[in-house]
Amino acid sequence: MQIMSSKHFVLSCFAFIFTLSACAQQNKDKVPADMSISKNTHTAVATFGNGCFWCTEAIFQGLEGVLKVESGYSGGTVKNPTYEEVSTGTTGHAEVINITYDPAKISYETLLEAFWESHDPTTLNRQGNDVGPQYRSVIFYHDNDQKEKAEFYKKKLDQSGAYDNPIVTAIEPFKAFYVAENYHQDYYNKNGSAPYCYYVIKPKLEKFRKVFKDKLKQ
Repeated sequence: MQIMSSKHFVLSCFAFIFTLSACAQQNKDKVPADMSISKNTHTAVATFGNGCFWCTEAIFQGLEGVLKVESGYSGGTVKNPTYEEVSTGTTGHAEVINITYDPAKISYETLLEAFWESHDPTTLNRQGNDVGPQYRSVIFYHDNDQKEKAEFYKKKLDQSGAYDNPIVTAIEPFKAFYVAENYHQDYYNKNGSAPYCYYVIKPKLEKFRKVFKDKLKQ
């Protein structure tokens, strides 16, 4: 099961979809700012599961307008799960990133674009060699606006032919986010020379940065 060779095609599909959508506007729903973020900054939150959070955290940290990225767990039935419990695949949780962002600088649509660009949304419960429901492709929406946009763009991407196979990304209501253990946070920046970071995350990050070069922090 292969993604079409040109990642730029996916971006072109997004650009086309955006022009068709009358509802493509900035998310105006606000949530309280994190204590480390200026009180004058309006913020919103997005929660995505798109494979190993070591990879996806590093990708979203670089986007202009993203204020904070936390790795953690969502979608399961166990409260305050540990990494070891989630890794068994029996708790129902997905490895996710919780993104606090400034809607005045980056839209939810752009975050969705980065979400689908940064992983293979056509493989059920796996990303490459990472296999299990904890690695599933999932969007946890925080309000109806996020739900409608996620469903709209998923449908349009499927219809566009951007992928050889149907998108299996689940779109579910956000219920709870459990922050992962400290050693998972800011993992790539702290462990860039580790084999997994060097051979898996680094190439993926470099490819993403080339495609999103005009949307990265300076």
